[in-house]
Amino acid sequence: MKEEELIAKAKEGNMRAFHQLIQLHYSTVEKFAYQLGNRRDEIEDITQEVFIRVYRFLDQFTQAKFTTWLYKITLNVTRDMARKRSQNLKKVFKFQQQPREDYPQVETHLLQNEEDRMLHMCLQTLDEKYRTPIILFYFHDRKYEEIAEIMSISLSTVKTRILRGKTMLKKAMEDLSKKEGGSYG
Repeated sequence: MKEEELIAKAKEGNMRAFHQLIQLHYSTVEKFAYQLGNRRDEIEDITQEVFIRVYRFLDQFTQAKFTTWLYKITLNVTRDMARKRSQNLKKVFKFQQQPREDYPQVETHLLQNEEDRMLHMCLQTLDEKYRTPIILFYFHDRKYEEIAEIMSISLSTVKTRILRGKTMLKKAMEDLSKKEGGSYG
C-alpha cells in the first residue's frame, strides 16, 4: 500500500494503516532525533511522542509531503524536550550545544566507523540552526525548499546556514583531527 493510501486510511481511523505508517517511518524519526543531539536514553521517548502527535493531528495533515511534516514534528518534540530539561535543571540551557559523549549502543548501528563517530561529535558542537539543515540536507536528502518548510525559515536562510554550517563543521573536524592526531579535513 502506498504512503498516501495509508495516510488516508489512518485518517479514517484504520489503526492497521497507522501502524504501517509508524513502521515505515520509525527508523527515520529515531535517526533524526539522534542526529539532533538527543541522549540515547531519550530517543525512544521522543520517537513515541512524535507518533503520538502524528496520531493526534493526522486529521489536520494537508501538506504535500508527509515526511516534511514528520521531520517538523520531530524537531518540535526535540525542542520541547530540551525546554523541559532546562526547566527541570533550573538553568539556562542552549539547545544541545555540548557534544554528546554517551554513545555506545544506539550508535553502533548508526555510526559505522570512527570517522562517522567523529563527524557526529563535530555536528553536535554546531548550534541547532546550522546543525539541523546540514543533517536534513546531507543525511536525509531533503531539498532546500523542504528544509525551509521544516524549519519555518526562508530558502535563502537555509542556503546561508548550510554554507556557514559546512565551514564551521570543517573547522571542527580539522580541530578534532589535530587533537586526535588523524586527518579528517
